[in-house]
Amino acid sequence: MKNSFIAIISLYLSSSCSNKYYSEKDFYTTPKIDSHVHVRTTNDSIANLAKADNFQLITINVNHTDSSLQVQKAFTKYQVKANPKQMLWVDAFSMKNWDSPNWAEVTIASLKESFANGALGIKIWKNIGMAERDKNGKLIMIDHPRFDPVIEYVIAQNKTILGHLGEPKNCWLPLEQMTVNNDRNYFKANPRFHMFLHPEMPTYENQIDARDKFLAKHPDMRFVGAHLGSLEFNVDSLAKRLDKFPYMAVDVAERLGHLQVQSQKEYKKIRNFILKYQDRIIYGSDLVLWNTNDPKQAKERFHKRWLEEWNYFTTDHKLTVEQVNGEFSGLKLPKKVVDKIYYSNAVKWFGIKVD
Repeated sequence: MKNSFIAIISLYLSSSCSNKYYSEKDFYTTPKIDSHVHVRTTNDSIANLAKADNFQLITINVNHTDSSLQVQKAFTKYQVKANPKQMLWVDAFSMKNWDSPNWAEVTIASLKESFANGALGIKIWKNIGMAERDKNGKLIMIDHPRFDPVIEYVIAQNKTILGHLGEPKNCWLPLEQMTVNNDRNYFKANPRFHMFLHPEMPTYENQIDARDKFLAKHPDMRFVGAHLGSLEFNVDSLAKRLDKFPYMAVDVAERLGHLQVQSQKEYKKIRNFILKYQDRIIYGSDLVLWNTNDPKQAKERFHKRWLEEWNYFTTDHKLTVEQVNGEFSGLKLPKKVVDKIYYSNAVKWFGIKVD
């Protein structure tokens, strides 16, 4: 009798626990949104994988020199039309002819067309503050007043602004002092954006100050700070901005390693931070599929990353990833928090219509 009672209690506790938390097997049955990918191809492999892994994807256009906006829009148009249940999109604007008096007017006309075709918002990239210059050779920062009419138009259309402004603090450190391997690899391959090599450029603090002034200018804006808002190195610094700007959320795209590094030493602090700001954190990976990539290898890469990051949020397993040196524990967040990070926060902050 006593053994039967213990068995019943154990079964109840096990069931209660499973109802509160997800496991690795729930990955395939739980609806999810990856809010930050770049699908630049007419190949359907990633859309098919997303369907199998229960993801919707927001593919992001970016105003950079590696791929023109026109080319990106062509790929985006294909993906959204061919895979409407899996693919959503965010557009970007060109800085071409910045000094022209009608730059804002031309930009707004372009965005009007994009919004009519379903774009959820716009992406502002780090070229603003790190590369773009006016006719006098002065770097253009995001708090420049010429952006104001464009931003106010986006706000009026009830669209979202995704801002990759500044870079991780590692960008201003030598390679050997960087805290995560993905930063080290990226800046080694992209020395033009490795600000440690360019002391003549604005500092990390300059970039964040300009972004904060931009946020203060537009209190009606729905703003998602890409890559943990470039405040990835310290959750206290990020919390300070989230408290100051209630219309700001952040995605974790390509910066989850920074939380994992911090959680190696301050596990409870990182977990408590996510619990406190559970309505302001959005899942994104920043995975990229180029038209020249091998589709099979790309599917393996996407699936591996998605599953690794799901395990970090949902389990308390000891984990290792390529981005981080050493082992760390998963956060094992409650289901209701995971559902926000992986789904409902993206719906809210990007204004996604749910059937």
